[in-house]
Amino acid sequence: MFTATRLARRLPALRGIAKRSYSDGRVAGATANSREFSKKEKAHEDQYIRLHEKEQLEKLRKLIAKQEADLANLKQQVEEQGKKTNGGSGSQ
Repeated sequence: MFTATRLARRLPALRGIAKRSYSDGRVAGATANSREFSKKEKAHEDQYIRLHEKEQLEKLRKLIAKQEADLANLKQQVEEQGKKTNGGSGSQ
């Protein structure tokens, strides 16, 4: 069993062991800075934006169609009310 003092003396020695260094000669971010990667990334972003805008336009078209149907319904109700008030006051 380890006592607290033995463990405390041993921990600093263990800290230095777990170092890793990753260096294969490439500059960090070299792939992200390459021209081909940038073109591909831009193409994916453009494709996503086009798809997103297409979905938004479709939602707006559906909303406009619904609003036009509601407007037509309201116009019909106004006409019916106008007929009722004009027809009702003329017979009295």
